[in-house]
Amino acid sequence: MWKDRLNTILQPLRIIPLSIKLHLAALKHLLSTTGITALTQISEIQNLGIATLLRTCQEPWIQYEDTTAVPQLLLSTAGVTLDIGPGIGNQIHRLPAQNITAIYGVEPNPQFAADISARLAKYDLQDKYTLVTCGIEDSDVLEEHGITEGSMDTVLCIQVLCSVDDPRRVMREVWRLLKPGGRFVFWEHGRSKDFWTRVIQACWNRTWCALVGGCRLNRDIKPVILAAGEWENPNDLVQDDEIYSLLPRTWGVLVKKA
Repeated sequence: MWKDRLNTILQPLRIIPLSIKLHLAALKHLLSTTGITALTQISEIQNLGIATLLRTCQEPWIQYEDTTAVPQLLLSTAGVTLDIGPGIGNQIHRLPAQNITAIYGVEPNPQFAADISARLAKYDLQDKYTLVTCGIEDSDVLEEHGITEGSMDTVLCIQVLCSVDDPRRVMREVWRLLKPGGRFVFWEHGRSKDFWTRVIQACWNRTWCALVGGCRLNRDIKPVILAAGEWENPNDLVQDDEIYSLLPRTWGVLVKKA
């Protein structure tokens, strides 16, 4: 057991040193292109650093997700779909295109646009997928694309609620945008059920958040999702029992009550 606990403590060291290296490279790049003002462009450094990190880890991460509930979950995607925080497009190849009328990717990091475009071209989804560079809270921008209250058949949310500033607000928007009977398809991570793992999460959280795209290790995601509104099947939400993992998963397909 002590070996498992030690592995828990050391888990972030698989990513953090690489992230530091890539964020320093992002700073160096911005210094070379914009000069000393790069030192004030914190968000630009973070956007470029996290984009490079996700590109570097993309293939191993896709292979890992293949062993999880993610591929099966995405088969529930249908109709007019909102893809919240698609990142560099890791889920694009899993989308059941034959069941989707149109899909809107809402992504606030402009550094991801080229990656998403490349994957859309690779999987021939350019005609169905529209990238909107904003957050889900930017209702004025969304409305320009016809994304309005009750307009979505599906909202897709894969590892997003950990990194947004206000997950409760995001979930209220998810609820507002879904049609009655619409589906919320999600795979998230959050606070561990195990006391000592929660302690380790708390110790690492600030550093992890700063270097891994604003991701918080210890958010209690389940109540945030369930409190967004009335779901027809709240008991279908699943939480894993990996007590030594700093990233225990919560997932499901919840249906908005009509």
